[in-house]
Amino acid sequence: MSGSLGELPSLAAAVLQPGFEGTEVPDWVRRWLGEGLGAVVLFARNVVDPQQVGALTAGLRAERPDVLVAIDEEAGDVTRFESRQGSSRPGNLALGAVDDPELTEAVARDLGLELAAAGINLNYAPDADVNSNPDNPVIGVRSFGATPDLVARHTAAWVRGLQSAGVAACAKHFPGHGDTSVDSHLDVPRIRSSRAQLDAGELPPFRAAIDAGVQAVMTGHLLVPAIDDRWPATLSQRVLVGLLRDELGFQGAVITDGIEMRAITDRYGIERATVRALAAGVDAICVGGDHADEGSAIRLRQAIVDAVVAGELPEERLVEAAKRVGQLAAWAAAARADRTPPAAAGSPPDRAAVNGAGGSPIGMAAARRALRLTLAPRPERAARLPLAGPAHVVEFAPPRNIAIGAETPWGLGGPLAELLPGTTTIRLAADGTDEALAAAALLPAVGRPLVLVVRDLHRHRWMADAVGRLLAARPDAVVVELGLPERVVGEVHLATHGATRAAGQAAARLLAGRS
Repeated sequence: MSGSLGELPSLAAAVLQPGFEGTEVPDWVRRWLGEGLGAVVLFARNVVDPQQVGALTAGLRAERPDVLVAIDEEAGDVTRFESRQGSSRPGNLALGAVDDPELTEAVARDLGLELAAAGINLNYAPDADVNSNPDNPVIGVRSFGATPDLVARHTAAWVRGLQSAGVAACAKHFPGHGDTSVDSHLDVPRIRSSRAQLDAGELPPFRAAIDAGVQAVMTGHLLVPAIDDRWPATLSQRVLVGLLRDELGFQGAVITDGIEMRAITDRYGIERATVRALAAGVDAICVGGDHADEGSAIRLRQAIVDAVVAGELPEERLVEAAKRVGQLAAWAAAARADRTPPAAAGSPPDRAAVNGAGGSPIGMAAARRALRLTLAPRPERAARLPLAGPAHVVEFAPPRNIAIGAETPWGLGGPLAELLPGTTTIRLAADGTDEALAAAALLPAVGRPLVLVVRDLHRHRWMADAVGRLLAARPDAVVVELGLPERVVGEVHLATHGATRAAGQAAARLLAGRS
């Protein structure tokens, strides 16, 4: 080893991006920031409101002014910054449906200004995956769409918008998680594309992100046999160096998806995976979704140090990784100084007041533009909108996407009841449809509009069967799809292209005749 053994713990800490519990800075994080920790990542559990996050990040910078403060904020169904209310922006699929890159750039800039005002300088977004497989259980509405060109132009626009506000973007999940039917939180997806298919399908959005100056790329826990038939991308030198660095020319920071995800840990264990990822070309290890305690951070730091001492991880590779993290922090510090938000953006309290009153105005406007109404080919069906009065809403709840989190609210019943008082709502899951449908059989006698709310109807047989039975009893029902609109059913069908708060409010306004 060329350096001092005493420097290794600091270098190892520099390449970790741990999470932590609570809404204030824990003592162990303060201590680690003084010992070389270069970054932390915030989760929904750390966020109350923008003022609280601003105080939290100020506390972090009191210990280390150049610390990277990251968050996984896709401004869609996956939201951490607005997890308590749901995102006031529509999400990627909605922006792709509008297909106005200037709007996408403006929405991303709006988000960036809000994050920057709260002291966040690294965002694990945008999702650059091409959702070419409609049965994908984890990407879906998180993608801009199903075609490479569309996803590429909106990925680039998102990167430009976010970074113009002084927040580093991180395109994910390299080299592409869209053509999968397995959730990498649970197992290793296999990308069966040939190399030519990768070049034409999965890679264009990442090329576009790099051309737009993206500061970071997040790896996917994916097996890509066309590149490496042994190691998942996060652990593959062929993917991270041969493809991402040498072929695509990316020079920024490479960050792992959550290293504790089962696609990795079930096979390699968290410590071994951390070491292997760094050796393969990763620069920073994201951890703390589940392992958010100091003990976990200590184990990873020690595993890195031990690997260098044992010769399993070259010291120069660790130094290089820490240097790239430092360069990312330097970019963020310079961006913070150079891109002071305009006075109109306001301080964190001012911006919080705007969002507390209804969220991002441009996000809400984008959600309205993303609505798509399909009517059966009979003119009288159009007369069903706006709804004649208070409705009965049946929301079908699919199994929760792990990436979204259980804490984020969604639905149409709430916002519709605000506009049409007296509206009632029931929510059905896969194990409760029979009982609920028995009760719903009485609905034809109720004499009020019926609204059926679904998410990814095409992926859930139980949901499709239940909706079919209700439509047979009430063909006048309105179907609202909050997921991928792959299957259009009913005589009046409304697609929102996402289940965010903005999407629900936009749909409610249209149904109530307030748009």
